[in-house]
Amino acid sequence: MLIDTHCHLGDPAFAADRDDVVSRMRAAGVGRALVVESALDGLEATLAWAAGHQGIGVATACHPHEAHRWSPALRAALESAWNRPTVLAIGEIGLDYHYDYSPREGQRDVFAEQLAAAVEVGKPVVIHAREADADVVAILRDQPRATVILHSFSSGPTLRDAGLDAGWCFSFSGMVTFNSWRQDDTVRAIPADRLLLETDSPYLAPVPHRGKRNEPACVVEVAQKVAALRGVSFEEIAAVTTANAERLFWPASSKHR
Repeated sequence: MLIDTHCHLGDPAFAADRDDVVSRMRAAGVGRALVVESALDGLEATLAWAAGHQGIGVATACHPHEAHRWSPALRAALESAWNRPTVLAIGEIGLDYHYDYSPREGQRDVFAEQLAAAVEVGKPVVIHAREADADVVAILRDQPRATVILHSFSSGPTLRDAGLDAGWCFSFSGMVTFNSWRQDDTVRAIPADRLLLETDSPYLAPVPHRGKRNEPACVVEVAQKVAALRGVSFEEIAAVTTANAERLFWPASSKHR
C-alpha cells in the first residue's frame, strides 16, 4: 500500500469526479490520502466529504497566501477544526516569498502563531516554504517540540540541512520525475524513517502525466522514482513511507500493523 500525504481533493478541479478519483486511487494501491484544505471557505464541505470516506484525512490551516485574512475569529474557527478527529494535521503553514500575496511580516507572524498552536494541539504540521528558507528555519527552531513535515521538498541546503539536523520529515512529490529536478542527493540523504510521498494534486503531475491533472493514484510514479534514486525496491519504499505516514497521521493503525 501507498499513502498520498498531500493532495487537494477539495479543489474545484475535482468537483465533477471526486469520488471517482478516490476509486482510481484505491485501484492503484493507494490506501490513504491526506487532503489539505487551504481554501477556508470550503473547509466544512471538505470535512463532511472526507468523513464519508475511509482512509481520507484532512489537514487545514491559514496558508501563507491568506495571511492577510488572519483574525481572532479565523484562529478560533481553525482551532475548533483542529480538534476534530477527521483533522489529522495542521497545514499547510509557512512562508511564500515568491508570490508575496500577503505581506512578509504578516506571513511570519501568522506562521509563528499557528505553529505554536499546533504544538499545543499535538498534531503534526505541514510546512510550505518557497524562497523563504532562512526565515522558515528560524521560526521552526523556535518550536522544537513541533512534528514537522516539509511538504513537496525542493528547497536548498539551508532548509535541507536544518531539517536533517532537527529530525524533520521530508515529503517528495512528482517534481522528482521532472527533467529540471536537481536534488537526487537530497532524496538519498533523507533517513528512511523520515521519508514521505505526495502528489500535491491537482498540481505537479509526474512523468508520464505532465500536462494533465494530477491525482492521488499518481503517487505510484513518485514512489517508483524515489525507489530508483535510493537504489531500493518499490516494495521497500512503499512499506517504509506507508509506515511513516501512518505513524504521523494514523497512529492507531500503525500500532496494529
